[in-house]
Formats: sequence, structure tokens, C-alpha cells
Amino acid sequence: MEQTLVLDFLGELRRTHSCGELRASDAGTRTVLMGWVHRRRDLGKVIFVHLRDREGVTQVVFNEGVNPGVHDRAEMLRSEYVVAIEGTVALRTPETINPNLETGEVEVRAERIWILNDSRTPPFPMEENVDVAEDVRLKYRYADLRRPHMQRNLVLRSKVSFAVREFLDSQGFLEIETPFMTRSTPEGARDFLVPSRLQPGAFYALPQSPQIFKQLLMVSGFEKYFQIVRCFRDEDLRADRQPEFTQIDLEMSFPQQEQIFEVIEPLVQRVCAVAGYEIPAPFPRLTYAEAMRSYGTDKPDLRLPPFHAVEDLFPDAALGPAGLPLVAILIPGVGPLSRRERDELKAFGTERGLRVYDDLRRLERDFAEPMARVRGRTRAAENDLLLLAGWAGEPKGQRPEESVFQACGQLRLYAGQKYNDRHLLLNPANFQFLWVVDFPMFEWGDEEKRWNAAHHPFTSVHDDDIDKLTADPARCRAKSYDIVLNGVELGSGSIRIHRRDIQAKVFNALGFSDEEARRRFGFLLEALEYGAPPHGGIALGLDRFVMILAGENSIREVIPFPKTAKGTDLMCDAPSPVPPEQLRDLGLQLRRGQ
Repeated sequence: MEQTLVLDFLGELRRTHSCGELRASDAGTRTVLMGWVHRRRDLGKVIFVHLRDREGVTQVVFNEGVNPGVHDRAEMLRSEYVVAIEGTVALRTPETINPNLETGEVEVRAERIWILNDSRTPPFPMEENVDVAEDVRLKYRYADLRRPHMQRNLVLRSKVSFAVREFLDSQGFLEIETPFMTRSTPEGARDFLVPSRLQPGAFYALPQSPQIFKQLLMVSGFEKYFQIVRCFRDEDLRADRQPEFTQIDLEMSFPQQEQIFEVIEPLVQRVCAVAGYEIPAPFPRLTYAEAMRSYGTDKPDLRLPPFHAVEDLFPDAALGPAGLPLVAILIPGVGPLSRRERDELKAFGTERGLRVYDDLRRLERDFAEPMARVRGRTRAAENDLLLLAGWAGEPKGQRPEESVFQACGQLRLYAGQKYNDRHLLLNPANFQFLWVVDFPMFEWGDEEKRWNAAHHPFTSVHDDDIDKLTADPARCRAKSYDIVLNGVELGSGSIRIHRRDIQAKVFNALGFSDEEARRRFGFLLEALEYGAPPHGGIALGLDRFVMILAGENSIREVIPFPKTAKGTDLMCDAPSPVPPEQLRDLGLQLRRGQ
């Protein structure tokens, strides 16, 4: 006769051990465990249950011959039931030891059981390597977060946050919160707007970063600020972006650029140590111009070798338009490619405006001496993949050389990733950090037909380039810097403008009228007139950093409740419509059809 499940109350019962804690030395100890039924194996007179909590799994044994009432109760258990078990820790026999469990030398022989809650059949197994569609995982995120790899990821995230706070506190930084509802000052991405009920027609904006407020804290004399802060950007999403994200934000007064690096490098070392990685420092430095000329990107992956401009080794215009780079790309250890594989590389290059020269035998026949020098410059070995690439058409854009280098950088990464199984350079545990410095102060906007701030408009220009702000903006270098890890921009920062006159010149170079500058940033401009000290800082992406440390490919794997690629929350069904009366309270009206 089937029993009716009656749930128990927890009462005064207390857990004595976690499910990942018990070891052989605990044999004979009485224990109370609490957790979820991970797996159940019914052999008739004996039932084995793997009981799970966030610390691990312990095997529990229910023996009908020893305690029939408890055994009968255990027959009612199903996957993800919440239970408490009281019993005695016993050693397993040698042949039943489970080497895959940290608790695998012991089991708990149950003497009492409390069934605290039942569970519907889970939407997917709670196993380690079960492939589940992401939309299903996000809809049932509370269940997905029980899975072992998600538990590990969020434990790691917590430990990283704690290590950041502990380190920055030891360096004299103060953790200070800045507002979540502020004024809209759109720069780059769109703001999320919050309508004000008390001031109809007026809006707060959720901050894209605490940039202005942390600068104001420097004006206020706090000297060293940090915050692990939530930021918001209404932008198109990718694997490493979310509409709300978290950054490790800090600012210092009176710093040289090197002093920022001297704080961040040991901070990064401390964080990596939390995940079990030892990282050497100091990190290498490249200027933006060097990074573009050697890697074709301002966030180079140093696990692959740089490429080399080799047009100087060939007769003028022999392999591409005169005056534009000819680039030699080397991927070590790839070995020979099939004709199809070579055609794929050429097609990839063609789509990006490149002409790819892959027939090395013909090149070495027609240009024997130049090709020998190419091999010498790139240090190419017999088993390496060597490509030459040049621009297929006419120069274009403000910086045509950059266009060639960017396209070659994409080809370099494509080849490196495509044949990684052959050369094994892109080991995710091989952490290659890098500082990229001296970015351009401005970038040209084709749509607006004007210069835009490459970083943000509060970034200092190099002292030597101040006179070029209006005369030659294209050649102005910014006191900005990025920290890059394995081709991912981990953080970005700069020395800020602390003088009103310099800030006015930068706004003028950006085409802001005095009225527009006052309207957007009046309170900051006014603050700069009240003894603002030289200051600078940086923000590191916490989500991206933890993603890389955890060996994941998407930040959604390290955020508890992320949005989809379309910015929706499948679990909460957000964003969602609101009742008409709520819109009326806010003085809002939707257009017809919305």
C-alpha cells in the first residue's frame, strides 16, 4: 500500500556537519546532515542516498534490517527532496570507497530522517556535465544554480569579492557607495531611465559607471576610494556583456600612472591566487600604436605570437598597394594545411578586405631573398603556419594602416583559434596579462562628422599634446590605459582632468558649446574650481574576471540571475508591462500600438 507523504518540521534540530566535511577520521561520530537528495539507489532492503549541499555530497545508508521505519520513510524520497538525516559515520569497505567524492571513504548509517520538503521533478538533472538549453536553464535559474559548476562559480565570485575588499582595505582605500539614481549624461551606451513620480516629466538615469561621483570624492579629499559596484548600460549584448554588470571601481588622488599599476598588479595577483593561479608581475606594457602594429587590436592575446610588417623586405607594391603594410602572420606548430583549409583562411581574409598569400612555395620561388628575411624576422620554423596578408583595395578611413592591421589581427586570431587543437597555445589557464597605454585621445565619428572621446571626456591628454587639442586632435594621446587578459579587456582607466581650463579645451575639441557642457556636466565643472587634486583610477570588470578564472566562455555562467542576449529575464518574465494607473502616477502615456 502506497504511503502518503507527510512533511516534517525542522523544530530545534541543528546541522552538525556539511555534506562535504566528513572524513575517515570522523568514523564513529554521530552527525546530523541536511541537504537535497542528489541521487537515490534502491536495492530493496538497503537504500543508498547521495545527500548534497553546497559543500559536497555524502552517501547515506538506510538499512531495513536495522531500522525498518526509517527505511520505509526513505522509500518515499525522490530527486531534490529536502531532508535531514541523523546517524553514525562509518568507514566504507575498501571495495566500496568512491574516489570521486571527497567524502568517499565514509558513509552515514541513518537512524532518523526528517523530510522537510518535497520537490517536483526537476526540469533537468543536477549533474555536472548534462547539456541543457540555456533558455531552460535561465527560466529555472533557482534550480540551475544548484548544479555543481554553478555553485563553484558563485563561490569563486564571492571569494574574489572578499579578496578585493581585503586587499584594497590593506592599501588604505575606503569603500564608499555612490548613487544609483542620478542625472543622465549619455556618453557611448544608452542610459536606462527612471521616471520621477514626484516631478512628472523628469527622469533619473541608472549609472553607466560611478565616474563623475568618484572624481567628486577626490575633490572631497578622500584620496583613495573603491567600490564593487553595479552599473547599467542599455546596449546590444554579447557573451561578455549584460545590461547590468559589476565592476571593481577605484580612484586615487595625486597618482602617477605607474602608481595605479602598482596597486592593480598585486590586486590581480591576489585575486588569481584565490582561484589557484600564481601570476608573475610586473605585467608587460605596450603603447596603443605598438599593439595595433603587432597584433591589430588594442586587446591583444599574448598567447599567440605578434605579427610583423614586412613590406620593407619586398620591392615596392610587389604584394599590395604601395604605402600600406604587408603583414606576416605566424601560428606555431600548426603543420601542413589542406587546400580546403587554406581556402577558408583566404576567404576569411577576403571578407575583411585582405589579400592572403598562402602559397609559400611560389613566394619563395619568386621572392627567395625577401622570403628568407621574412622567415628570419618571424622566426618561422618548418612546422609553423606562415601567411602574408595585405590590403586588397585602396586605402580608406582616417588611419588606413590601422584598417590593415585590424583585419590582420582578426585573421591571426581566427587561425590561432581554428587550429588550437594542433598548436595548443590558447590554454585557458595560461594567463597573459598586459597593460596597453597611450591610447588616442579622440576617435573620428563618421556619422556625426566630428571627433569623439575615445575613452571618456574627463581623460587627461598627454602634457606634450595639450597644444594639439584643437590644432591636430588626431595626434593627441590620452593618459589612459587598459589591462588586458588573454585578448579580453579586463579593465580600463585613466588619469583624469583636474583643471577647469583643460576640461574646457577638451569639451571644445569635442564640439561642445559652453552651454552644452554646463548643461551636461555643470556640477563637475564647478567642482573643478574648488581645489580639485590630480587624480586617476580604473575599473575592472568583475564578471569578466571571474568568467576567465572559472574557465567559462560567458559571463552569464558567473552571474546569479543574468539576462538573456535580448536583455530579458526568463525567470521573472521581465521587462513586463505595468498597470495603466502606475503609468498615470508617473505622468507617462504609451503611444498606440505599444
